[in-house]
Amino acid sequence: MATAYERYNLHTTPEKFFIEACDEGADAVLAIDRVSNEMTLTGKKDVPPSAVTRPICGIMGTIRLVAGMYLIVITRKRNVGSLLGHAVWKAVDFDVISYKKTVLHLSEIQSQENKTFLAMINNVLTTDGFYFCTDYDLTHTLQRLANTSPDFQEMSLLERADQRFVWNGNLLRELAAQPELQKFALPVIHGFIAMKPCRINGKIFEWILISRRSCFRAGVRYYVRGIDSEGHAANFVETEQIVLYEGTKASFVQTRGSMPFYWSQRPNLKYKPKPIISKTTNHMDGFQRHFDSQLLIYGKQTILNLVNQKGSEKPLEQAFAKMVTGMNNGMLNYIAFDFHKECSHMRWDRLQVLVDAVAETQDEYVYFMVNSEGKTVAQQKGVFRSNCMDCLDRTNVIQSLLARRSLQTQLQRMGVLNVGQRIEEQAEFEKIYKNAWADNANACAVQYAGTGALKTDFTRTGKRTRWGLMMDGWNSMIRYYKNNFSDGFRQDSIDLFLGNFAVDESDGPTPLRVQKDWKFLTLPIIMLVAFSMCIVCLLMAGDTWTETLAYVMFWGAASAITATIILFNGQDFVDAPKLVHKEKMD
Repeated sequence: MATAYERYNLHTTPEKFFIEACDEGADAVLAIDRVSNEMTLTGKKDVPPSAVTRPICGIMGTIRLVAGMYLIVITRKRNVGSLLGHAVWKAVDFDVISYKKTVLHLSEIQSQENKTFLAMINNVLTTDGFYFCTDYDLTHTLQRLANTSPDFQEMSLLERADQRFVWNGNLLRELAAQPELQKFALPVIHGFIAMKPCRINGKIFEWILISRRSCFRAGVRYYVRGIDSEGHAANFVETEQIVLYEGTKASFVQTRGSMPFYWSQRPNLKYKPKPIISKTTNHMDGFQRHFDSQLLIYGKQTILNLVNQKGSEKPLEQAFAKMVTGMNNGMLNYIAFDFHKECSHMRWDRLQVLVDAVAETQDEYVYFMVNSEGKTVAQQKGVFRSNCMDCLDRTNVIQSLLARRSLQTQLQRMGVLNVGQRIEEQAEFEKIYKNAWADNANACAVQYAGTGALKTDFTRTGKRTRWGLMMDGWNSMIRYYKNNFSDGFRQDSIDLFLGNFAVDESDGPTPLRVQKDWKFLTLPIIMLVAFSMCIVCLLMAGDTWTETLAYVMFWGAASAITATIILFNGQDFVDAPKLVHKEKMD
């Protein structure tokens, strides 16, 4: 199988970057001209002795900002574990290095815009969850890799990667254009990986959980919902659970993703903005594209829709059900399960109702398994596609229960679990299992919603607790703040990083120069002054209580009226994205 280089030195001169492959027997050096931006392959003898040298862990790629081109490198990595003998790494630190030696060629406004774009790139890079492997393809499931051709095996890691999950695909496009440079290209996935050696009945096996976030229609919670015209769903994640024991390997795959039609839920200062289904778009085109693609990749689909079947979520559930019926495809199975209603009053045992309802389907889908002789003894024939509103909290709980049920069967078949034994009874393993799934929930939630997941107390302990409810309340408050006042910047950061927005080479103004409406500054100041005066009048009473009451009522009314106007015009006061037009976002 083709591999990428594992170890590198970065040699910097005023004219060029030289990235030297330091693997045993390697002589290749990638030379990047800092003036012409040209990339060429050269040898170690061409690296000048005067170059400043430092070790790096890999190349994320290159990107153009206002000041010109920038090189992004991985400067620190951490070993996560070994998958079938291949070291898996987490990218921990990065450096963004300008081709230009100074920014003196920029005007003051351009310099400020360049700093903002740099902050956006760093915002994405510091979002935890980038992983890579130099000699194994992390973008594909075990089953997909087992069903490949010899030609596929010879492709470079970048060529053969599933482009849905290569988060630095846009950054690597220049390396991708020159086949001779592709050993320097590291496909990086974003999501979560846990690799745990486990013991049951004295038998040691490897348990692995991999969540791969799609870079198509990627973004943040309220600004990216539904699908795009290509049928890519927001917050789409493929989660694979792998078990390795004495040469036998097994895998169980599930997916999650936003309800695949055209709907939005833009922040407007309300705690829970009302979701809106588009009335001007043909939903079935995108819906069909989404599921045609899913059926091709994964086989049969059982959709588990966990949204509320009342209130503002009800129309979404009804629309989803109607479209599945309209598609009239026997490979699609739709199940609506009102998670909050079923589990109200802490009745979390009710989740077993859903698990039991899909048990027969899960047995039909089975899982992927290769025995110790290398023979494929089972192929997964379908997946459960789960969703709630965000595809985070409720979704993760259900996925962890279905994954456990699959694992129970796999471990029995491998001979790790004895007949009649239950995973739930294996206290040591259960702790590892539950904590990893809760960590998976947190990682996906931070990447999409900006905070840790809700309901992780149930995932970690199997019980819903008062403390868990309090922590959910705290996380919900932080989500509210971030979704309203910082997610526009986060959305812009992702769009810039993934190439959905490209900085123009001309000296023209960028969308960052869009000025806020006068209301944005004026009304909050008036409200703050009015509220402050109301408090002052209460603390410093007038000559008579009627005079005090009059002042309090006046300033209180001014404060309330201003707050009402702000809420009515809520979308003008939230931090909205600047780099992508609204039509594209919808």
